[in-house]
Order: sequence, then structure tokens, then C-alpha cells
Amino acid sequence: MKAIFDERQLGHKPETYFRGGSPMPHPEQPERAILIRDMLLENGFPVETPDDFGIAPIKAVHDPDYVDFFTDAYARFIADAPDGALAIPTRHPGTRRGRCPKDINGAMGWWMTDTSTPLTENTYEAAYWSAQTAITAAQDVMNGSRASYGLSRPPGHHAMKDCSNGFCFYNNACIAAHHMRGKWDKVALLDVDVHTGNGSLDILYDRGDVFFCSLHPDPAVYATFYLGYADETGEGDGTGATLNEVLNMGDGPAEVMAALDRGIGAITDFGAEALVVSLGFDMAADDPLAAVNLHAQDFADMARRIAAMNVPTVLIQEGGYLGPSLKANAEAFLTAFREEIS
Repeated sequence: MKAIFDERQLGHKPETYFRGGSPMPHPEQPERAILIRDMLLENGFPVETPDDFGIAPIKAVHDPDYVDFFTDAYARFIADAPDGALAIPTRHPGTRRGRCPKDINGAMGWWMTDTSTPLTENTYEAAYWSAQTAITAAQDVMNGSRASYGLSRPPGHHAMKDCSNGFCFYNNACIAAHHMRGKWDKVALLDVDVHTGNGSLDILYDRGDVFFCSLHPDPAVYATFYLGYADETGEGDGTGATLNEVLNMGDGPAEVMAALDRGIGAITDFGAEALVVSLGFDMAADDPLAAVNLHAQDFADMARRIAAMNVPTVLIQEGGYLGPSLKANAEAFLTAFREEIS
């Protein structure tokens, strides 16, 4: 199983965001990707750079104007900003009725939902190559590989059709899943990051060709809030093609694996011919954003259960932050998955 990664993904370097009203160091740092990349090399995974599939696959799942906004947003902001200003929106429309303003501060509030996606000089380049990493991993599987791993950073599963959210700009997993529809009629997206895949839910909610399942704590009490309740099951053509497996705060391996098994069963019943996994390691007990209690052996167990589905699989990196066990958890999952499919 090969891994895909591009050094340009390290260019997004956010410093600060706000949580609970307090400014704090941003947890989505380049070092987390470096740590996982180095682990891959230590364990003999071939790490290759992505191909460039252009902007069309990204615009296939996102509002084209939203995609284009990021190409020069930072340059527009910094041109008029006072020294020390952070490229974080401070105004939001409240309702999306109306139109995107020409002023960069208004435009940021239109396309960016919260303070967790600050713009830096190389944010667009990093997000673009993060998406190309996911597309290349998907294409590798479409070309016949049993599985491929896209070390995408910044992550993507909170990015909605037309707005950034939760550290995410372009929804790498949805972009990969849509790309894979070029070969398979039915694709599934399984999200095992600890946070609701709210962006993926938004993008896929009315689609019947991509089944979406997310495992996460109750959004009533845990970020990302707002979306991911058990009664959200899709609409229109997508009715019945969304499954939210809602966990309790503090759940451990028994509860998480039971939810995973239910998700796998639903994906199997859907008849998925290929699978994308939004792979987060922030279900770890010691993750800085911890909400449930998994350890390295549990990530290995998760990997074996997913691999046993025996369908072409693309693994796309989402969360998992700079806690003590990040390397061990990534190593446990990815080596167990590779062993299971060998």
C-alpha cells in the first residue's frame, strides 16, 4: 500500500484560533503531517508525490466561487490589514440570503464559518495539494491497487459545499469519493474521525450514489455541533444514504467498535463497490481534542475490521493532533491495515 504526500501541504501555518472565547495555539500544525510521513518511511511504506488533476475535481463537489475565493484571499487581506492582523473573519452574514461582498473582510465571513481556518500565506497551495493527494490516492485504487493512503493536510471533512469549517478548506474525502464514481456506481464514505463529518454530510446529504456514515459523539454537546444527529438520514435521492452513529462522551473500545460494526453493516447492505475512509486519530484517549478513549491496539482493531470489508479502499487523513500517542496510533492502524490486505 502506497502513501501519497506533498511537501507543499506544510505551507499552511495557522498560529491562533479561538475556542470557548479564548485565543489559543492552533492545533492543526504541519508537524502532525511530518510525524506521520516519517513513520510511514520508517515502516517501509512507499511515499509518492501526487499528480495534478487540476481544479475541476475540487469544483465538482464545491461551489466554484468558494473554491476560487482562496486563490488570492490572503493576498487581498494582507494588502490592507494593519500590522499583526490575523486573517480570521470577524463578521458573518447570519443568513446566506444576499450575496458575497467585494470587501475581503466581508468575503471572509461569507465563505468561512468560524475562526479555525485562518488564512496564511500558503494556505491555498496547501489546501490545493491536500486535495490532489486525495485524488491521486483515489486514482491509484481506480487503477487497480487494493488500497491507498492519502496523507492529506490540511484535513477536509468539515469543509461544506460553500464554506470552510473546523480546520478544513476543501473536502478531500468527498472529492476522492466523487472521483471514484468515475469507475464505480456505488461508493461509501466512512468517517472515523472523532468529530462529526459535517462537511461531508452537507455535500452528500441528497446523493444516493455515495453512502455516508460518521461515528462521533452527540453534536448537542460536542463540536462541531449543529449537524450529525441520528435522525439525519438524507433527503431526496439521498434518503436513507446517511447514517450518524452517535457515541457518548467518554465511550471506549466496546462502544466505538459496536458503532463501527453497525456502520460497516449498513455500507455492506448499501452494496458499496468501493470505500473512502475519513481517517482521524483523534479518537485517542490522549488526543488534545479527546472525547472518547481509544488506544493504539484499538486503532489496529478498527483497521482490521475495515480491511475485512474486502473492497477497494482509499484512506484519507483527517484529524489526530500532537498528543503523545499520535505516531503510535497512526502506525498501529496503517500497518494493521496493510497486513490485513496483504
